[in-house]
Amino acid sequence: MVSEEEVESIAKLADITIEKEKLAGFTSRFNDILEYFDILDQVAPDETTKDDLYNVLREDEVMPSLTQEEALVNSGETEEGYIKSPKVM
Repeated sequence: MVSEEEVESIAKLADITIEKEKLAGFTSRFNDILEYFDILDQVAPDETTKDDLYNVLREDEVMPSLTQEEALVNSGETEEGYIKSPKVM
């Protein structure tokens, strides 16, 4: 269990302001979250699934694509073979 003083200390380290009237509720929710972590720590990892992993990605295949001129056909403005856009600062 985390006390309200510890929550205030953690909030100070994280540069977070917690109002005094909300501190009790925040501490309660903080402790609830820590309880969930305790539950997760008790779950045993399933070792059998590690052997079942395989690469589900497809192999790379070279395929024909658009030429530079075809790719630029619908662009509003081009310059030296590239799409020209307004300057952004």
